[in-house]
Amino acid sequence: MDGIEALGYSIPTPIQEQAIPAILSGKDLIGSAQTGTGKTAAFLLPLIHKIITTPHDDAIKALIIVPTRELATQIDQQMEGLSYFTPVSSIPVYGGTDGASFSRERQALSNGADMVICTPGRMIAHLNMGYVNLSCLRYLILDEADRMLDMGFYDDIQKIISYIPEKRQNLLFGATMPKEMRDLARKILNNPVEINIAVSKPAENILQLAYVVYETQKIPLVQYLLQNVEMRTILIFCSTKSKTHQVSATLKKLGLQSEEIHSDLDQPSREKVLMRFRNKELSILVATDIVSRGIDIEDIDLVINFDVPNDGEDYIHRIGRTARAQSKGAAITLIGEKEQRKFEVIETLLGKPVHKGALPARIGNGPAWSPKTEKKSFRKGPFRRK
Repeated sequence: MDGIEALGYSIPTPIQEQAIPAILSGKDLIGSAQTGTGKTAAFLLPLIHKIITTPHDDAIKALIIVPTRELATQIDQQMEGLSYFTPVSSIPVYGGTDGASFSRERQALSNGADMVICTPGRMIAHLNMGYVNLSCLRYLILDEADRMLDMGFYDDIQKIISYIPEKRQNLLFGATMPKEMRDLARKILNNPVEINIAVSKPAENILQLAYVVYETQKIPLVQYLLQNVEMRTILIFCSTKSKTHQVSATLKKLGLQSEEIHSDLDQPSREKVLMRFRNKELSILVATDIVSRGIDIEDIDLVINFDVPNDGEDYIHRIGRTARAQSKGAAITLIGEKEQRKFEVIETLLGKPVHKGALPARIGNGPAWSPKTEKKSFRKGPFRRK
């Protein structure tokens, strides 16, 4: 309770209100809630309570599997705050670090930490070396399970599960509930409680706007938007690392405080950039989808989709970085000429069209909004695209 008070919690979010009693009662659970709704505390709080109210030993009791190192770091930081006044220990285990970090992970896994927060590949690397004992594990948590399946971690998850006791409590959390996640739930969960909170819908307090543009108009439009808005924190999503670098470099030339983050950066560099952004030392962060989920950055005023996301779920995760905790925010999407059909699919998921803004005169006229007639090239023969 001291940890909860120190972090400023007063009222549980809907996912916390429903999940915590179910977890405390020992039931398996599958929970779906969009990003920013408090999923992490929804499972950390009851797990900490269960660990400190049962006989304490040096064995690993809880294993939290996540898709990215950023999410592992975020959960570990929240765990540190919530468990500060308790004897519960935790260790984040993820790739992209140096040999010293691997040695620290090995020592913690060998000696036994109460809670291990890991990415699948790194955990398997430790398991293959034979010193990790999961025979006393009581709790298995798959966070952002839908994303892990998208990233191809199904076999890795099953391999890790083969090392742990069959008798355990299982918790699956995700922002969406695709068929693949339900199939996984059927295989590893036992008569689970199912909780769905605002699945696949953005927060109502996000102002959504789109511009239909030619590809060559995207950077000039971003320049115009950023020079004509007064917002403290802006997150720009690009589809590729090369575009991320191009956009960030352009903004720096304009004298704007901008940095880029993508998978080519090593972990210390990524953490440094994210820390500067969290601390408001950096006003603009240009990123690939590596930070569309699982990064706990508060008070983002504006999200710009430089490219249309590949699917509706990714759109929800991206714009969900703004308007968190009942605050207001804005999301602007730049729709290229070849991206119109993709955005129309997103609008179908949203259940309503997103307003298309008129381009500023200095940007020029863009293409007409006509997703039904968008041209698409096909290859002849057996290698034709689906």
